[in-house]
Amino acid sequence: MFFKFIKYGIVGLSGMIIDFSITWLLKEKLRLNKYIANSCGFTCAASSNYILNRVWTFQSHQKNIPKEYFSFFAIAVIGLLLNNAIIYFLTEKGKLNFYVAKLIAIILVIFWNFTANYLFTFSLK
Repeated sequence: MFFKFIKYGIVGLSGMIIDFSITWLLKEKLRLNKYIANSCGFTCAASSNYILNRVWTFQSHQKNIPKEYFSFFAIAVIGLLLNNAIIYFLTEKGKLNFYVAKLIAIILVIFWNFTANYLFTFSLK
């Protein structure tokens, strides 16, 4: 399980790059609301992470890919809600920089995402 978590973290790092890039583009260049931009970045990263985790981290052979993806994405949505709540708390109440708060949120939410995906998504039969 330790090596799966390391792989999950590496995939997560690639997702974080996608997430931050899309969030930055939408928030800073297109001037979208920070929560909408964050949600879009998170959604793109979650989709990328599903593919990479399916193939590399968990080496899933699940034939019902839509069911597996839905499970992964549902867990990601819960992670997104946690992510946005943490960002809200840290920026609005803690007065932290948005991107610092986002990094803290990602670090905290990765534990939820890994555990839930390990126990549910990639253990589906």
